[in-house]
Amino acid sequence: MSDTSEPTTGSHRLAGKVAIITGGGSGIGQATAVRFAAEGAAVGVLDRSSEAAASTVKLIAAAGGRSLALTADVSAAAEVGAAVEAVVAEFGRLDVLYNNAGVDSRGSVLVAEEADWDRCFAVNVKGTFLTSQAALRHLGQGASIINQASVAGLVGVMNFAAYCAAKGAVIALTRSMAVDLAARGVRVNVICPGTVYTPLMEPMLRARGDGDLEAGLAKTLVKYPIGRLGDPSDIANVALFLASDEAAFMTGSVVTPDGGMTAQ
Repeated sequence: MSDTSEPTTGSHRLAGKVAIITGGGSGIGQATAVRFAAEGAAVGVLDRSSEAAASTVKLIAAAGGRSLALTADVSAAAEVGAAVEAVVAEFGRLDVLYNNAGVDSRGSVLVAEEADWDRCFAVNVKGTFLTSQAALRHLGQGASIINQASVAGLVGVMNFAAYCAAKGAVIALTRSMAVDLAARGVRVNVICPGTVYTPLMEPMLRARGDGDLEAGLAKTLVKYPIGRLGDPSDIANVALFLASDEAAFMTGSVVTPDGGMTAQ
């Protein structure tokens, strides 16, 4: 059940808009869902975990925002299709899709397992394709699709072959979508964050530190001239801009909030 009250904070840059955020139950997705709601959007919070989606909806409701919890596996067409239709039935329209849901995958081509490769592509790439396809039944002039890639799609990261390949595919898919959808007035851009400290990143940091989280963090920080890792709010701010009318002339863009990592 959604809360129909208006947000009590924010500048209402998304007033009157309806957004869906996949992977909205934690990390970047949760931070963005809360921010979008504070800026006036009604938000469909989609997550594979019903408990995680509900936790984000609770945060939004506490701030006076409107949202709807959705449970779906983004790699399953029927599930994402039903979730999109539920949002439109609840709020009457759809303006923004943020394909944020993702999984990581560790191992070089020498040791990576086929099942892990398939899972990485199913969620990160196929999930972006399926959710976009379902949303496009309702997205029209002025709509925005935001895809989530990674700096790992732009540079090589040791022992993350499948993840790098999948995120590179998301970047290529974004460019293709931007060209295909321009005539419909739908903008498509991709965010390539550097390392953001979220639950998803902790296993990677531990692996980099041979099991030691702090050692892995220290090794990672060396790559960031800004001297820190990203915070979910850093990426939420970028997503807000891309979702808003302020980014009306941007489509097919690769945006890299990465603390200077790819500038070196």
